[in-house]
Amino acid sequence: MARALRIQYPGAYYHVTCRGNERRDIYQDREDKKIFKSKLKVSQEIYSVEVLGYVLMSNHFHLLIHTPQGNLSEFMRHFNISYTSAYNRRHKRCGHLYQGRYKAFLIDAENYLLTVSRYIHLNPIRTDKCAGHAPEAQWAELQKYVDSSLAGYCRESEKEEFVDYRRVLGFVGGDNRKGRQNYKNFMRDEIRAGAESPLLIGCGSGIIGEYEFVEWVKEKVLRDTRDNREQPALKQFRKNLRPQAVIEEFVQITGKRTEELCQRGRSIAERALLMEVLYRCCDITQPDIGRLVGGVDYSAVSQARKRLREKMANDKNLKWKYDKIIEQLMGMSG
Repeated sequence: MARALRIQYPGAYYHVTCRGNERRDIYQDREDKKIFKSKLKVSQEIYSVEVLGYVLMSNHFHLLIHTPQGNLSEFMRHFNISYTSAYNRRHKRCGHLYQGRYKAFLIDAENYLLTVSRYIHLNPIRTDKCAGHAPEAQWAELQKYVDSSLAGYCRESEKEEFVDYRRVLGFVGGDNRKGRQNYKNFMRDEIRAGAESPLLIGCGSGIIGEYEFVEWVKEKVLRDTRDNREQPALKQFRKNLRPQAVIEEFVQITGKRTEELCQRGRSIAERALLMEVLYRCCDITQPDIGRLVGGVDYSAVSQARKRLREKMANDKNLKWKYDKIIEQLMGMSG
């Protein structure tokens, strides 16, 4: 499978994530996390990159990045090598710390920077532990999570010097008391509503943006690129996953056998989920999906997907499960 498309230009914004090798933890204690942030700060200063937000999870991290000089690859290469080297020295180990290269979604900042920021900060409660909890309980849990830039977005006294809060808070009133209160309200509204992950918009293209932004990138950035080593998938801009690969990965994630998923009257909820992720992640029609999941017709696929969306609107556990499946499937294209 070809490498994921890398799109770089001065002023670009990204959601960046990187997962531990074999999904193992990438920090063993508080000191590791302190070292992680110190290395991030050094790399940021060297490459004049702005860190707008972060969340450190046990086996992966999320970063919200702005690159005034269009140098994301250089910045991430330096940062990941720096932290891996420090981690290996401290724990007397060698070898890879991360599972392949980092993954990056280019962001249409005008329309999605605020939303992606919220998605990143909500990651600590997108877990089995918090699924199904009442919104206020989830918000309380999120407030206790220390390995995140959220505290500085909510309280000026907890701002960190290497995080630039102004760009995101500018969408909700500014880097001031009013802006912080608006940001907190924005976060809490999402917890109550359970809106769709903005990363789904970038599934396939690697761009979280409106149609006009995507077209601008294709016309003004990709057409003029000369770095085919870094962007070898240029001719496959709209890169989609193979349906069979999605089905195989879906089986691994859900624990359901393929025969169950494709047999009428069995595993109805999982079949509907599979139909939806095939539609989302693959260049495939609904009649094609019907043939793949047991020979059902177009209308059955359409109705199953519609019922699933309606159910997810009222069932946060199901919505959480769907989002996690999509997130893992998107990792296949990295």
